[in-house]
Amino acid sequence: MRVDKYLKVSRLIKRRTVASESCDKGRIFVNGREAKPATAVKPGDEIRITFGTKTVAVKVVATPEHVRAEEASTLYTVVEEV
Repeated sequence: MRVDKYLKVSRLIKRRTVASESCDKGRIFVNGREAKPATAVKPGDEIRITFGTKTVAVKVVATPEHVRAEEASTLYTVVEEV
């Protein structure tokens, strides 16, 4: 699954266009490498997201195409929050 779509499905970022723009601005890293919107993610990958001065690192647990809002937080585990 594309990283921009995963961020939207998992509700880490509200809209896919915002996720795509964040990738273009260098705020998203997958396994330590700067990610483009089409970068593939799979279970076990680590995604690091920078929100202004806050950085969140999550580990991908699952990558379903669709998920209910209540279940979105089960798609990842928070590794680090700074």
